[in-house]
Amino acid sequence: MPKLVVVTRDGSERAVEGDVGLSVMEVIRENGFDELLALCGGCCSCATCHVHVDEEWLGNLPKMSEDENDLLDSSDHRNGQSRLSCQIPFTQDLDGLRVTIAPED
Repeated sequence: MPKLVVVTRDGSERAVEGDVGLSVMEVIRENGFDELLALCGGCCSCATCHVHVDEEWLGNLPKMSEDENDLLDSSDHRNGQSRLSCQIPFTQDLDGLRVTIAPED
């Protein structure tokens, strides 16, 4: 089972396992990280699952959709590493992916 490294807002880091086929958001939530709200449940309509992806992994992710890009524009904490975790399918190729939960807007 591939691992996902999650850094919380306070800087704590924990590696968790996730099922292939889930989204990164689902892996984070299923492993008890309550600060990732994901209010829309993964429908790409709220941006409360905003994460910063470690730069070395950005090229391994699917291209960002226009909807995701528009939602991220509403965040004061958007940067070049910003993604919505609900839009990243968790695959075996992402074993070791490291994301930081973005500050809440």
